[in-house]
Amino acid sequence: MRPQIQKIDDTTWALDEGGVRFFLLAGTERSLMIDSGMQTEDARGMAEEILTAAGAPCGEKLELLNTHADPDHIACISQFPWFYMHPAEATNFYNSRKAGGQMKAIWDGDEIDLGGRTIRVIEIPGHTPGSVALLDVERRRLFSGDSVQDGHIFMFGVQREMHAYRASMQKLMGMKDRFDVVYPSHGTLEVSPDLIGQLYEASGKVLAGQIEGRPGEVFGNPLAIYDCGVATFFGEPIK
Repeated sequence: MRPQIQKIDDTTWALDEGGVRFFLLAGTERSLMIDSGMQTEDARGMAEEILTAAGAPCGEKLELLNTHADPDHIACISQFPWFYMHPAEATNFYNSRKAGGQMKAIWDGDEIDLGGRTIRVIEIPGHTPGSVALLDVERRRLFSGDSVQDGHIFMFGVQREMHAYRASMQKLMGMKDRFDVVYPSHGTLEVSPDLIGQLYEASGKVLAGQIEGRPGEVFGNPLAIYDCGVATFFGEPIK
């Protein structure tokens, strides 16, 4: 499929498949794709078209970074000779997903200089062990992957952990003075940084049993659905 292109500004685009979106960021020296969708057949080709039309760096100067290794984020990873990813995602990516490719490790605090545009890596484990958010430093934007959103947040399965997730939300709350808007991979395209604190409180209520879950199923997996108002957590099945 060909996702819908949503222009955020002259050097930033969201590519939306309907259920998941990924992003394209251009600097003066390099460009960066954040994830590559689930059903998109030629994410790199689309990116090249967008960047060429904008007069932005492309070709060998286009790089890929994965916020995590869930299948709805890695469709076109094979189109790149290598990719950025946190090593905590390696087991999920190489073993569980049976995927391949050359990983370039990223760690908390690492910075990618696109030329006049600094992208800083923030580790936020919980949704997956190696989930990361990306701070667009000069533009004061946070690209949050799946962890900060107003849609459905998957928290079931051995690789996901709500206590770690809550600690990551607390970490982001302490950094709110560094960004003005959050761009998630699911749900609403732009959300307020205030959502982070709301998710922190909601996840605490789920852990404390203050929000009742109801049985559900996703992709054949039984789970518990916790509607928290600001978002919905999909957790472990109710026993």
